Amino acid sequence: MTETDFKEIGARLKSAFRLSTRPLAVYGSEVLPSGIPPMNGVNRCFAVSLYRMAAGAEISEIYVSVDTSEGCCPGGLYHVGYLPVPDEIKYFVSTGKKDVRGGAAEYLKASPELVERCTRAAGPIHPPGKYLVVQACEALPDAVPAVRSLCFFGNGEQIRNMAALIHFDRDDPFSPVVVPWGSSCSTFITFPAGLAKNTPHDTAFMGPQDPTQNHSLPPEMMALGIPAEMAVRMVKNLDASFITRRPHIAFPNHERKLHR
Repeated sequence: MTETDFKEIGARLKSAFRLSTRPLAVYGSEVLPSGIPPMNGVNRCFAVSLYRMAAGAEISEIYVSVDTSEGCCPGGLYHVGYLPVPDEIKYFVSTGKKDVRGGAAEYLKASPELVERCTRAAGPIHPPGKYLVVQACEALPDAVPAVRSLCFFGNGEQIRNMAALIHFDRDDPFSPVVVPWGSSCSTFITFPAGLAKNTPHDTAFMGPQDPTQNHSLPPEMMALGIPAEMAVRMVKNLDASFITRRPHIAFPNHERKLHR
């Protein structure tokens, strides 16, 4: 396995953490990869599209670009850098405004001004290339462009264990894994792939904390967006860490434990 073999890296992490879902790779390309459908042919929403890809076998890859923006969520296109931030978002995700979507609001932030400050704090968002591709690791071609990040879906135990392995070789007890505010696609793609200018370096992003996607994700399902370099390091640490040396602690027999 080489450090850029993300097909194997995804497979190693899927096996080690006993995931039933497929790890996904995020990368940019200046040339449209052959045979990959646009996201708007799957679903308008990144979060729904990625979870369907991870949880099933029918879809193995999607792409988005400026040319395929029709039928896609404008917020999602902004969060991956293909649209400027829509002015209506700050109202819609906070308290609403009469002349914006008829006053509809999600009440996720206390005020439109607070949304603006969060947007500025994240910094400008730039796409990774003419095309942004998300592909199941197992479907990656041999000549894949540089992978920027991986996205994993799992239950609470699996994601907790992955976070513990991230901490394995870190001396900072606070910031290697964070739960960011923002859309689900920010957790899955924007932040781990480093598309937002002020994204903290060498950090994994757990979530999503966006309740508007609770309808599309099982209640026990969580996700972890991991920068590519961090995923490589996790694989290198597998054999020395608890996940290999104490698997009965990482994955206890809960049924036996409950009947003691």
